[in-house]
Amino acid sequence: MGTMARPTVTEADYRRLLQVRTGLRHFLRWSEEQAGRVGLTGPQHQLLLAVKGHADPRGPTIGDVADYLALKHHSAVGLIDRAESGDLVTRNPDRDDRRVTRLALTARAEASLAELSVLHLEELRRLAPEMAAIWRGLDGESG
Repeated sequence: MGTMARPTVTEADYRRLLQVRTGLRHFLRWSEEQAGRVGLTGPQHQLLLAVKGHADPRGPTIGDVADYLALKHHSAVGLIDRAESGDLVTRNPDRDDRRVTRLALTARAEASLAELSVLHLEELRRLAPEMAAIWRGLDGESG
């Protein structure tokens, strides 16, 4: 352990941290409510977004999804199993390595995710000015 002095945390820093954590919790709760309105759970919504947002056009692997969702492999498998049973995702063998499984969205999942994504982008745009002020404060600027 070094003897470097810790930076001073100001009252404004504590307020800013509270704003960030509170804002994130409110957004996540709101997001789960929106998912429920289209018949999905929060984790299912995250899974669909992980599949759709994955850069590789072949689709993500189960390991990719586990990383995106910060889950252990076996927990991701359970979520994927339930999503597959619910007609949300399909498993497809990789065309180059048949030991690898890739995931794809079903038409039902595509429709639900599109609806949720429109709502989420609108909400993020609404929150952007408030969040920008918080981020500016982290850079040492006033706000």
